[in-house]
Amino acid sequence: MKFPQSIQNLINHFSTLPTVGPKTSERYVFYLLKQDPETLQKFALALSELKEKTTICQNCLAIAEFNPCQICADHKRNKSTICVVAGSRDMMAIESTKKYNGLYHILGGVINAIEGIKEDKLNIKQLVEKIKKNQIKEIILALNPDMEGETTAMYLTKLIKPHNIKTTRLAKGLPMGANLEYADEITLANALKYRNEL
Repeated sequence: MKFPQSIQNLINHFSTLPTVGPKTSERYVFYLLKQDPETLQKFALALSELKEKTTICQNCLAIAEFNPCQICADHKRNKSTICVVAGSRDMMAIESTKKYNGLYHILGGVINAIEGIKEDKLNIKQLVEKIKKNQIKEIILALNPDMEGETTAMYLTKLIKPHNIKTTRLAKGLPMGANLEYADEITLANALKYRNEL
């Protein structure tokens, strides 16, 4: 016996999410079936607004509600320091420490030869343009301490070096293979505070 097509369609959609297999998808769908229509409407509205009510900040390239984003529009931020992160979630993890007051640059990922992500697929040209056009005193490379993060950091360091800008990395308080978005605030705060020059 097969599930009704509407149920199967939703199971198929949930199965496309990262780390969600068919059985987990079934659990999600049958959980939603038990919800009242108002809850389902709110869920559907939140999904439909996901793309409609978000944009990309023209300055830092983060996913935001407004363009420019709140961070880039804040005149109190230190405009001479740029923290380079792989994605918007890493930026939010660093913001949660309340220990950093500069600007950000979102790379849109990291160099990953296995997945075919090369330098030209990342927002590296935009970073170089920022360095050329603005009076940047420091670039903080806040990338995950894994193979891909290290590769990307080394590539960026070579690219930034000719511009005579202080280039730092987060201090090694984060374990190898860790993800910034899952690190606690204290670990991230210490990593920022005790960063080292490259």
